Amino acid sequence: MEKNFRLLIEYDGTHYHGWQRQIALPTVQETIETALDLMTGRKIRLTGSGRTDAGVHALGQTANFRCDTRLTAETLHKGLNGLLPSDIVIRECREADSKFHARFDARSKTYQYRILNDPVGSAVGRQYHWHIRKTLDLNAMQQAATHLEGTRDFKSFEGAGSPRAHTIRSVYRAEIQKPDDRFIVFEIQANGFLKFMVRNIVGTLVAVGLGRLSSNAVEALLQSRNRKMAGPTAPAHGLFLMNVQY
Repeated sequence: MEKNFRLLIEYDGTHYHGWQRQIALPTVQETIETALDLMTGRKIRLTGSGRTDAGVHALGQTANFRCDTRLTAETLHKGLNGLLPSDIVIRECREADSKFHARFDARSKTYQYRILNDPVGSAVGRQYHWHIRKTLDLNAMQQAATHLEGTRDFKSFEGAGSPRAHTIRSVYRAEIQKPDDRFIVFEIQANGFLKFMVRNIVGTLVAVGLGRLSSNAVEALLQSRNRKMAGPTAPAHGLFLMNVQY
């Protein structure tokens, strides 16, 4: 009898070329599929909630796969974590409704970007944040972020060479916080994201924090639909997929 299994996955993307399977390049999807093939004796195709780019991390990626097997979710959970490398962990494995689809059923996703804003860098954890030495204007960045909320055209923040049917997305929340004296954390929740959208937004917010753009520039950027007017693309290693809402 075919079962539909739902996975909650955490991974360190440092050594992977993103989520999606690629020819001759290590990816998270391929690594998990290889482990599933060994356990089930079948060729498994894993469906993720969406792609993450090379070097991007996840604390709450969701995926599903269908398989005709007698193995239980508990057995798969233990077996996968025994086979997978230490930088990929299956946090949950359970049977889902037969109609559940990790990508098409997703209602929103939340990403977090971490910045170390300190004159001196950090040896520990340096692969999980963007280090910026100059002091950032937190208030200006927070004000700029408010222009992102709502249903807007995010063409100005789309990566080059990634055409979509449309570039309109609904951002439900865009917040910047400073949890301690050294770190600045940007968190955004939306119904979908364009390629490099979060990283391009972060690069623009950092430009605001450095005084290179005004806090009102984001509104003008959105209206311009011109990627060249926005800030640089922030490094991938500071970005985390936190969770997917269904």
